[in-house]
Amino acid sequence: MGNPTPSINEIGKRLSIRLHDPEGGFRDLLGVLEEIDAIRKKDGTLVKFDPSSIALWKVVIAK
Repeated sequence: MGNPTPSINEIGKRLSIRLHDPEGGFRDLLGVLEEIDAIRKKDGTLVKFDPSSIALWKVVIAK
């Protein structure tokens, strides 16, 4: 990927983001990136996250 965090170019795209969990391990988010630090899940909830805790991310393309 090359980019450690999504840029403003990814806003509006569907992303999968893996975050480092402060208690150890990881947690995943899937949804539409609405801000650099917020993703909207399919149930409509907006989840804020710390971009510096991103381990991996990718754009998810619909099939």
